[in-house]
Amino acid sequence: MAGIIYILQDYGPSFLRALGVTVQMTIFSLILATIIGVVVGLINVSTFRPLKVITRIYIDIIRGTPLLVQVFIMFFGITQVLNFRWPTIWGYAPAFVAGTVTLALNAGAYMAEIVRGGIEGIDKGQMEAARSLGLPYSKTMAKIILPQAFRMMLPTVINQFIISLKDTSLISVIGPVELTQNGRIIAAASSHMVMSVWLTVAIFYLVVCTLLSFTAKYVERRISYGK
Repeated sequence: MAGIIYILQDYGPSFLRALGVTVQMTIFSLILATIIGVVVGLINVSTFRPLKVITRIYIDIIRGTPLLVQVFIMFFGITQVLNFRWPTIWGYAPAFVAGTVTLALNAGAYMAEIVRGGIEGIDKGQMEAARSLGLPYSKTMAKIILPQAFRMMLPTVINQFIISLKDTSLISVIGPVELTQNGRIIAAASSHMVMSVWLTVAIFYLVVCTLLSFTAKYVERRISYGK
């Protein structure tokens, strides 16, 4: 315990900066993942088969390969094959941008399944009733089906946020100084206190993930109460 207190006293600001990077990467990736998930999820419940085949391949590839391998492909493989360099966006370094995009593509596949499940969880009679009243498919989906589906999906989306936040630790392999990379740097400088450093990193993850878990449970209770 004394070692953790010492690490926090000496490196507290560094950990807080790294936590900020972790949270920002998680938020940006989840915003992009939500957009991807909604688009792909809507395609998956549509009747347009060619696009459904493409989205199914995307989901199967993402879910069937490790995130760490996806990070290497996006940051090293694509840059070499396409002679492409990740840009700096709004002051964020290329490694941060590449990591965020990779996380977004990864989480987007899971979000797509969450969206699909949420939509399919709504009684089909609502779609049929709306269409019989003359509402077009797009308006029925936007005004009637999706609002109810999002209400049901919200706890699962928060859980995906937790998963994505922990997954940022894998992005440390390409350089962004988030919590894990920050811990690696401090551990190298304080080799006699390696255990204390990594326990401190674990505590930061644990606190944030616990808060998000409580949020998910609270939202779930509120939704159940609303029903």
